Amino acid sequence: MTKIALDKTDRKILGILQQDGRLSNQDVAELVSLSPSPCLRRIKRLEEAGVIRQYVALLDPDKIGLGLLAYVNVRLEKHSEAAAHSNARALGAAAAPVSPRADFADSVAQWPEVVACYAMTGEMDYLLRVHVEDMDHFSRFMMATLLRHPAVLDVKSSFALQRIKDTTALPLV
Repeated sequence: MTKIALDKTDRKILGILQQDGRLSNQDVAELVSLSPSPCLRRIKRLEEAGVIRQYVALLDPDKIGLGLLAYVNVRLEKHSEAAAHSNARALGAAAAPVSPRADFADSVAQWPEVVACYAMTGEMDYLLRVHVEDMDHFSRFMMATLLRHPAVLDVKSSFALQRIKDTTALPLV
């Protein structure tokens, strides 16, 4: 990944947009002491460079009925990588091996309850952030979806009791 050079003004623009992405260019320009045209050029450059990925509305999960937040550690079968290659060889050259990790990642992308998934170091392979309505919903998700995935060997779940800090704003050092 190429790191983009950011000056003090770029960082100030990014900080402002992280707090309120709906501000007009005119408002951002005033807050960073630029005229609107140079400010817009900077914002466009940051968007084109991928520093600004997208603009979104952040929803309150409790207010839309998703009151239970779970973090789920997932461990996949270690032998399944070799089995995938072995099965592909047995089926002939026409069948490409499907990596269980790739299959798991594809599956996770389809599960709406999973709002974030990270490949991890350590004992477990993945960490999922799961938003659901309640414990019944979580149980259904676990039993009917996650634990039925063929590559899943083990899961460990933890539930958030209280939100202390929850921000999407990145530190601009």
